[in-house]
Amino acid sequence: MQNSDFPMVRQVPFMGVIWVVNEAMKLGFWNGNPEWCNLGQGQPEVGELEGAPERISSLAIQPGDHAYGPVGGTLEARQAVADMYNRLFRKGMKSQYTADNVSIASGGRLALTRLFAILADKARILYRNPDYTAYEDYLYYQRLHTTPVCEYATAENGFAIPAARFEELAASPEGLDAFVFSNPCNPTGAVIQGAELASYLDTARRHKVLLGIDEFYSHFMYNADGSPASGPCSAASYVEDVDRDPVLIVDGMTKNQRYPGWRMGWTVGPKHCIEMLNRAASALDGGPTMLAQRTMLEALRPERFDAEVKAVREAFARKRALMLEKLEALDIHPAVTPLSTFYIWASIENLPAPINDADAFFHACLQKKVMTVPGRFFDIRPFRDRPDPEPLRHWVRFSYGPSFDTVKTGLERIEQVIREYR
Repeated sequence: MQNSDFPMVRQVPFMGVIWVVNEAMKLGFWNGNPEWCNLGQGQPEVGELEGAPERISSLAIQPGDHAYGPVGGTLEARQAVADMYNRLFRKGMKSQYTADNVSIASGGRLALTRLFAILADKARILYRNPDYTAYEDYLYYQRLHTTPVCEYATAENGFAIPAARFEELAASPEGLDAFVFSNPCNPTGAVIQGAELASYLDTARRHKVLLGIDEFYSHFMYNADGSPASGPCSAASYVEDVDRDPVLIVDGMTKNQRYPGWRMGWTVGPKHCIEMLNRAASALDGGPTMLAQRTMLEALRPERFDAEVKAVREAFARKRALMLEKLEALDIHPAVTPLSTFYIWASIENLPAPINDADAFFHACLQKKVMTVPGRFFDIRPFRDRPDPEPLRHWVRFSYGPSFDTVKTGLERIEQVIREYR
C-alpha cells in the first residue's frame, strides 16, 4: 500500500528471503538466534568446518586502504581472479583471462546491477522463470528501454531450459540480445553443464546473444549418487576467445568460499564489456572496498581455495542427503534430484490442505520457528502482473545452508507441522 505521506516514493516489494526474515522477526527471530532453524537462508554456514582452512579472522589496515581504489578493483585482486579461472577452467587453452577481463564489485547483486545497466536501449532480454528473485527488480528498472522476454521452465524439464529451446528463441525472427540467468540455478538446483552448456555458448556466439551467467553456486556440485562432484561447473570451460565470446560470468566470495559478509563479487568476460561495466560502476557505486579486496587475495591462494571447496562440498553433500531423504519421507518431492546449490526446490502439493499452499506452509512452519521460502518469490514478473492463482503456489525452496544440526532440527519440526495437519 502506498504511503500517503510520501506519494513520490514507490512501494518497493520485498525480495523473498528478506520478506521471510521480516515475518520471522515479528515472532522473535534475530540472526544467530539458536532457537530458530532458518531453512530459508541464502547463505552457507560461515563458521569453522571440518577439513576446511581456518576462517580468515584478521586484517591489518594499510595506509593505502584509506583512499579510493580503482572503480573496477585493484590490479592484484583482478589478476588473482583471472588466475583462478585459468587454473580451474582453461588449462591448455590458447585464450586466457587477464586482469583486464575482470571487474570487482561489492557483492554479486551489485555486479548484476552493473550488468543490467550496460544493456543497450531496446535490447531483448531473455529471462527464465523461475529464477533468482532479484532479477525481477533488475528487469523492472530496465523495462522502459528494454524488452524482457519470459521463458517458463517446467517441472518436466527439471525447471531448466533445454539448449535446443534456447537455440529456437535466439534464431526466431524477433531474436534475442541477452540472456541473464543463474547457473547453477537458485532456487531449483538445476544446472546446465557439459554438452548442453557448450551448446548454449555456441548459440550465443552464432546469434550474438550476450550470456550473463550468475555462477555463485558453481562449486556446490554433486554426482547422481549424491557424492561430491570432482570439480566445479563454469561457462569459462567452453569460452573459445575470452575477448570475443559474448559471455559475462558473475561470481564471488559469498557462497563457494563462505564469506558473504565481505560483499566481494566479480564479473569475468571480454575486455570491452568489462570496460563498460567499470564505466557504469563509476556512477552506480564508485568501486569496491580496498579492505575486502586485500583479504580476498589470501582466500584465493590455490591451496587454501581448493581445500575450502573440498571441505564445503563434502559437508554439504551430507546435509543434502539428509534433506532429500527426510523430505521424501514427508511426501515432499523435487521435480528432479538437484545436482547443485544448497537448496531443494520441492512440491508440497501432496500435503493436506491448507498447508499444501506455500504461504500457508510457511506460516505454519514459522510457528515452530522454522523458515522456508514460498515459491512465488521466484516467479519473475518484471511488470508486476501477479496471477491468481499463483502457478508456483505448491513449490517451496528449502535451504541446507545452515549447520547439519540446524537442518536436522528444522526437518524434524516440519514433520511435526505436517503430523498435526494430518
